[in-house]
Amino acid sequence: MKKALLALLIVVFASILCSAQQVVDKMVATVNAGVKTDLITYSDLLWQLALQPNTPLDNPTSPDLNRALRLLIDQRLILQEADKIPTIVPTQKEISDARDELARNFPTPLEFQQRLQRVGMTSEKLDEIIEQRLKMEKYLDFRFRNFVVISQKEITDYYGQVYTPRFRTRFPGRIVPSLEQVRDEIEQTLKEAKIESDTDAFLDTARERAEIVMLNPV
Repeated sequence: MKKALLALLIVVFASILCSAQQVVDKMVATVNAGVKTDLITYSDLLWQLALQPNTPLDNPTSPDLNRALRLLIDQRLILQEADKIPTIVPTQKEISDARDELARNFPTPLEFQQRLQRVGMTSEKLDEIIEQRLKMEKYLDFRFRNFVVISQKEITDYYGQVYTPRFRTRFPGRIVPSLEQVRDEIEQTLKEAKIESDTDAFLDTARERAEIVMLNPV
């Protein structure tokens, strides 16, 4: 009797194990197939949503999933270029610091950990995603930020045409800061805007050249 029960348990366990092995993460898209970072899975979409505060994880909507997919496609395109430059690999301290900063975007550390657990994201996978994000940031800095130049005319024009009218609307009756007082702030604003514009142009070109194949609808 015991042998028969043991044999039955072995069969049941083997059946469960076989079923578990057949569960494969759904492939959603490929970006330039054959490249190391080409595949996007459904888990990638869930992980992306989990790292976005205030984004529901239960029965994610199609718009949320598609926004995550578009973002991941752009990230893959940047990462594929970043991987060509081995000198921009983040350090372990940079990864650790970025992980702590990411966790602070959530109400509590416990809630952050619970979100990760709900989508099956391990600590190792989180570090991998953070490393990729840092690598992309370093690449964009290398490609765009280091070469952005803001002229004095651009600063002066922005101060007169944008900063001053906006300040007067937001703070009526208050004295508008002088150009010298806000020069650095304006220069940084213009620099970030130019970097964003250059990045958008880079991604537009990358998307046109890329081979993006949708494997499953989301």
